[in-house]
Amino acid sequence: MHKVIHSENIKQSLQARGWKQKDLAEALGVTAQSVTNWLKGSDFPRPDKLLKLATTLQLGFDKLVKTHTVGQPVVAFRKKAGAKTTDAHIDKAMVMGALLKALVPFLPPMPALRLQLTAPSTDYEPLQAVVSQVRARLGLGEEAAVAYHDLIGEFGANGAVVAPVLWGQKQNHKNALHILLPQENVTFIFLNLDTHQEDFKFWMAHELAHVYTPDLAGKEAGEDFADAFAGALLFPRAVASKTYGHAGTGNKTTEAKVLTEQAKAYGISVFSVFSEVNRYAHSQDLPPLRHTAEQIHQMRQIQRGKTMSEELFAPVPAEPGAYIAATKNTFKSAFFESLQKMIKKKETGTGYIQQVMDIPMQDAIALHGELVD
Repeated sequence: MHKVIHSENIKQSLQARGWKQKDLAEALGVTAQSVTNWLKGSDFPRPDKLLKLATTLQLGFDKLVKTHTVGQPVVAFRKKAGAKTTDAHIDKAMVMGALLKALVPFLPPMPALRLQLTAPSTDYEPLQAVVSQVRARLGLGEEAAVAYHDLIGEFGANGAVVAPVLWGQKQNHKNALHILLPQENVTFIFLNLDTHQEDFKFWMAHELAHVYTPDLAGKEAGEDFADAFAGALLFPRAVASKTYGHAGTGNKTTEAKVLTEQAKAYGISVFSVFSEVNRYAHSQDLPPLRHTAEQIHQMRQIQRGKTMSEELFAPVPAEPGAYIAATKNTFKSAFFESLQKMIKKKETGTGYIQQVMDIPMQDAIALHGELVD
């Protein structure tokens, strides 16, 4: 896919600032001739310059780059609570998607037959029917807990490449990122390991919903369905019904005890249990649980467990070799194997790793050193 800069939009932005092309060149740290070549369409900015161009002129990716939408990456964030997705976040993810295209030829063959959910709905009955279908596909009974390996296997079986990342608990905007490359028919799922175990399984199920519904990726309806699907898959109606029966027979203390026990048994957060039990109650015109959402959130904070990175790599931070091995062995992902092939074939540098994984340069250097050995 040939990409060119939206020269008219850039010229208008320069005029609004009273800038000439040489002023833009100075701001970006490039030559005036480079800017001229971009605007003429004879050259295209490197990813780091493209991102700096977007932030300098405050132009979104769609305003900055001319590209056919059929080949444009589709991005979807699983955001941290209260985080707002800005144009800068979208632009960075789009640049990551554009860079990932170069990695696709080094991936193992992707399966042609994939599960795609038709007419996905967040309504209770249709959603539970979909969940039953998926659970049957996974070989799980109505009340069985979903294990990590159940979800991991589905990513690979449906053309998705998992890339576990160490983005930290607080400083990063996102805890997961979904990048679909429509032309290549490949999806990359970046999962933040620096998150608590009781939330991580939910995020995996959320991302799996995106894989099952590619037409909804990047849309608000897709986020709503993914959240609803994840909760229902991990704590389906059969379990929610029994939990409601046990919790509803006692007082508030009994209710809290039942919800906490079920959260531990199913390896998910107490808030997920609370939400699914209340959804079941609403579907049956039954009274809601005694606790409020705010009270459950407070309970959830008290019951926080280890992060995935702490569980996998103790002590943390992980050594590059252990991190790469976990990606292959625990997450059954060919991400680093493919990246290693690309590095050896094309002599790809550390800058590519830094940008495609959105990590600090020192971490990219450490990973690059491990991959070239």
